[in-house]
Amino acid sequence: MTPPESTSIALELAELRRAVDVGNATTQGQLALLVQRGNQYEQDIAEVKARVDALERARWPLPSLAAVTALCALGLAVWQAMSQ
Repeated sequence: MTPPESTSIALELAELRRAVDVGNATTQGQLALLVQRGNQYEQDIAEVKARVDALERARWPLPSLAAVTALCALGLAVWQAMSQ
């Protein structure tokens, strides 16, 4: 027969081990969730960057069109001035 003190110590140690195991599992679950969120954020950032790049590529003709329009207006003004 084991003394009652050693039995209570063994029970307390088992309880502590279970508490540590539960805490470890909880921490690992939270870390896995953070990694998953980080990966999702990286994917979202990559998608936004691709959209911004597409918008920047589609925008390039606007300054060129403004310059051509200004040159045409200048040409018409000069033509009207010379025809008078």
